[in-house]
Amino acid sequence: MWTSERIATAYFAYLAIVCWLRPLTWRRRGLVLAIAASAIAAIGANARADVPLLRQWAPAATILIGYYASALLFVAPSTRIEAWLAAWDRRLLGEPSTRFAKWPRPLLAVLEIAYMGCFILIGAGFLILVLAGHAAAADRYWSLVVAAEFGSFAPLAFIQTRPPWALERKPVLADRVIHDLAERMVTTFTIRVNTFPSGHVAGSLAVAIAVGEILPLAGAVLLAAAILIALATIVGRYHYCLDALAGAALVAAIVALLR
Repeated sequence: MWTSERIATAYFAYLAIVCWLRPLTWRRRGLVLAIAASAIAAIGANARADVPLLRQWAPAATILIGYYASALLFVAPSTRIEAWLAAWDRRLLGEPSTRFAKWPRPLLAVLEIAYMGCFILIGAGFLILVLAGHAAAADRYWSLVVAAEFGSFAPLAFIQTRPPWALERKPVLADRVIHDLAERMVTTFTIRVNTFPSGHVAGSLAVAIAVGEILPLAGAVLLAAAILIALATIVGRYHYCLDALAGAALVAAIVALLR
């Protein structure tokens, strides 16, 4: 098995174990177990079949499955942790809902577009490597990205909070059109709970580092995109400040461990 496949297998095994530690309904627990068992079996079968194209791209789907599966562990928000995260936001930003009201409209639009493109970035990073003739780096690339994403989703079993947009007043921003579009995307396609660390920040940084190790120029461009995404999570109130900082710290730890 590739390292990335071992990481994914360990994550789904973790879901299968931790679902017994949470007060879930039997229906939901059964769903978690079914998803975990199916994912582990699919990862193993894919590794044994060793069809290059399928094996190289399968982690993108695995990340999505792991993301939505993590939401099944959410029971009830911890208001104490939410208050702690919000207190740090007020300490660092002042009043979050109006802190960015005077930021230029074009900048805010760029941030929101970068945020909405986060999921695309994960596949785009590997596509860049493939087009540059580095498809053989698939395991290294996905090891960083899978570890970053699943490392962000795993704590949701115990650190259960709602995102700032669900609790605060609507942010005052110069660019309302694109922000409203981003909000609709969030409410439609995400699990609508908060991940600590931020999967957006951790995943985008991992993509930038994984590509940058082989293609420094492309990595620098992706790093700029990752910084925009990190800012967007705070400006648009999709994440708390500490979520973003924890996401960056998580990636630093993963890079150190994998090296």
